[in-house]
Amino acid sequence: MSLLQARTCLAMLLAVLACGLPVRSNARTIELADLHHMVDVSSPKISPDGTKIACVVTRRDYANNDYKSDILLVDIATGNQRVLTHDREDVSGPQWSPTGDRLAFIASDGDAENAEEQLYVMPMNGGDARKVTDAPNGVEVFAWKPDGSALAYVSEQEPPNKAAIAAGHDWFQVGNDPYLTSEEPQPLHLWVVGANGDGLRRITVGPWSIAAPDISVPLSWSPTGREIVLTQVPSPHTGDGDKSTVIVVDVETKQIRKLTSHTHFEDYAMFSPDGTKIAYWYALHGDDMHENNVFVAPAQGGDGVNVQQGLDRDVNGALWMPDSKSLLIGAPDATRTSLWLQPLDGMARKLDLGDVDPSNDENIDMTVGKAGAIAFSGYAHTQPTELYYMSSPQSAPRRLTDFNHDIAALDLGASETITWKTFDGMTADGVLTYPPGYVKGRKYPLILRIHGGPNEGSNSDFYDFVQLAAARGYLVFQPNYRGSDNLGDAFQYATWNDGGDGPGRDIMGGLDAVEQLGIVDTSRIGVGGWSNGGYMTSWLIGHYQVWKAAVLGAAYTDCLEDYDLSDSNVSDRWYFKGSPWLDDHMASCREQSSITYWKHMRTPTLIFSNTGDVRVPITQSYAVFHALTDNHVPVKFIAWPESGHEVSGPVRTDDLYRMWLDWYDHYLK
Repeated sequence: MSLLQARTCLAMLLAVLACGLPVRSNARTIELADLHHMVDVSSPKISPDGTKIACVVTRRDYANNDYKSDILLVDIATGNQRVLTHDREDVSGPQWSPTGDRLAFIASDGDAENAEEQLYVMPMNGGDARKVTDAPNGVEVFAWKPDGSALAYVSEQEPPNKAAIAAGHDWFQVGNDPYLTSEEPQPLHLWVVGANGDGLRRITVGPWSIAAPDISVPLSWSPTGREIVLTQVPSPHTGDGDKSTVIVVDVETKQIRKLTSHTHFEDYAMFSPDGTKIAYWYALHGDDMHENNVFVAPAQGGDGVNVQQGLDRDVNGALWMPDSKSLLIGAPDATRTSLWLQPLDGMARKLDLGDVDPSNDENIDMTVGKAGAIAFSGYAHTQPTELYYMSSPQSAPRRLTDFNHDIAALDLGASETITWKTFDGMTADGVLTYPPGYVKGRKYPLILRIHGGPNEGSNSDFYDFVQLAAARGYLVFQPNYRGSDNLGDAFQYATWNDGGDGPGRDIMGGLDAVEQLGIVDTSRIGVGGWSNGGYMTSWLIGHYQVWKAAVLGAAYTDCLEDYDLSDSNVSDRWYFKGSPWLDDHMASCREQSSITYWKHMRTPTLIFSNTGDVRVPITQSYAVFHALTDNHVPVKFIAWPESGHEVSGPVRTDDLYRMWLDWYDHYLK
């Protein structure tokens, strides 16, 4: 190639980049088989001496339709790695002892049918991990006592009438429970066990329950080791979960005191490192339709104050910094996920993360070291999760792992943020992903992938489904509609008592903005989503006749059925005027139920659901199936014989993705 030809090629490349269009690559595009090798990195924890990070690495086990997880030790200076666990099932939640000489974690114990997750402690100077609990119903979450002598953990209590149940007296009283409940729900309570497995003590008792936690929920000790702060709900019935409040438990006397005067929607409480304050999440105005913000109260009690001065974002993660004068806060932020350093008495400062976003699967997956270093599991647009490290909030993230380099090397679709004005003047946004090898001037079929929630959001991070769709030649648009949690409190709250019409008009406005780019074949547009994304899909096919194919995944379609049968059940009242069984609320409930508009659903539709889903009961999918079948609309209904709101395991996920995209191919190509 001559110098002139080289300069010409460079000029063409720069012109393409300047237009914001993807560059054609010689690499092949992504396929379902590539997901077999994808690795997930999660739950990072920095060692007390600041030299190492323990994290969980998860790989796909297609032979058993399962996932295999191990704890990995990463040296921060060199990047050297060492696997700490071998041949253990369901490993999760590593936590360093205060001196760093031991590592505790949760792993499955027992045969497959009777396995329970128990707590293990591993010496870091060599030797195998020792099981320190035999909780009959397993361990949910745990935390080291500050002196390292013991661990607190949360477990579900055994039924007090266990013998009577065994004798056949297994009737139970139903409360605000999901429709598949088959036994009396039991409360979660607090235990403390010695680090060697001795001295087990039950700390809390009563009909109330600790709020159902996950591994990322902090079980926070005071620095003295005398108290633990946690979240309480009045009963283990899932519909009562909105009545969550922060309590402080004296581990020695077992006395309990309430921290604030609030009655609902408190969670994720943490003692400050100096023990003088407690930070907690609280839904603004005591209403879960509003943002979660971080409040800080005196440790002795009181409501405290909202520390998010000028930071209008829905918190998905918060950790104390070592000085007890500031917090690290994470939240969805337009089409990114961002971190801020939030002083207790000043304005938040956004950290410069470059092109990396922390993982945000309901909670920001991050940790803070004793010296203020930060580690997190993070995505780039072209790379699944890896481990990232920042020596301070001022430093740039440094990637410590490279498990997914083969996927990052593929020819992936480029993305850009699209913004538009809603019908009532708010700003909405979304992510548009181009097919690899996109050719300017050509028009492509478009599919909309609508997120759930509604208080969630779509961003520009690597998303395997979107990249698979783009590789099949589709433009993929992920709109953030009102109710999404990425654009401030007013945008999030705007979906109150307007679950369908306002969000639907937002999505159609976003579709119009994409069409204005002149790149869409408007005769070939499909739409689909899961959960509330399925609801929005069913709403859209019942109100707009522009779709050639639709996919409803675990679709919420009936307000009344959800109120009566789902795990959230009566807590749904926060989304509407109130209980549909009160006053004139039934009319509003029916108006916002997408199944009400079945007569207008004419789009060929693929339906997915799990038979045991209590988040969105499968009964709602049956209603759509029969409505379309009886009216001669092409429809296919696929169900999996499992519980849970999502399909489980890599084999089922592959089947889901394949059927979803094949449905689009049939009607859009």
